Amino acid sequence: MDLGLAGRNAIVCASSRGLGRACAQKLAEAGCTVVINGRDRDHLTAVAFEIAERTEAAVIPVVGDVATAEGQAALLEACPAPDILVNNNAGPPFRDFRELDREAILTGLVANMVAAIELTQTVIDGMRARRFGRIVNITSGSVKMPLPGLDLSSGARAGLTAFMAGVARTVAADGVTINALLPGIFETDRLKAMIAATAERRGVTPEEVAAERLATVPARRLGTPEEFGAACAFLCSAHAGYITGQSLLIDGGAFPGAF
Repeated sequence: MDLGLAGRNAIVCASSRGLGRACAQKLAEAGCTVVINGRDRDHLTAVAFEIAERTEAAVIPVVGDVATAEGQAALLEACPAPDILVNNNAGPPFRDFRELDREAILTGLVANMVAAIELTQTVIDGMRARRFGRIVNITSGSVKMPLPGLDLSSGARAGLTAFMAGVARTVAADGVTINALLPGIFETDRLKAMIAATAERRGVTPEEVAAERLATVPARRLGTPEEFGAACAFLCSAHAGYITGQSLLIDGGAFPGAF
């Protein structure tokens, strides 16, 4: 399917690895010029080269922490008028909520809620003026099905979801959509780290924890970053202009509900 994105400009935050990288890859395949972002300069540069080589798209690496004003400014300097913004950032570390102090809570809120709001504030009126815009917020399946130990991540991302749902209705008539992607268990470095932390805490092997997690997924497999990226690219496409204010759960059927 031609997604109708050739020549569009996209910013994909926290996109040097995992699901963010997959989104950047698919948008590049669709013909977008893509700004990718990460904090490890050497790794980010290598990823930009690899995506560009595979897709023949223009890929611009921007080093920085998207949760900081400096990081956001660098992204917008590289792409002042994005047609597409994919908000993404690593979640807080797996931790019992009793261990969270005020500083940790505020840091988590800034990283997983405030930063996305700030970037959206900056780019949305330009999208409205051009009569086209796609904002996709990568949140988590834990927004619908919270997991102990990920309380801060779930809370911040749920707050972002509610905040953006209201905003989405105010810009829909201008050709701008805002949606969220809620990943379940995907094959990423973050999943491996979470499994290792859980195994250490419980005194079992990572393989045992992984098997337990997989047993909760009706599809009986991990999600792949590639299929997640494809879903993101579709929500950004010319064909998805009538989808807004929605949260698309991609979890292999793990959430046990119809709505």
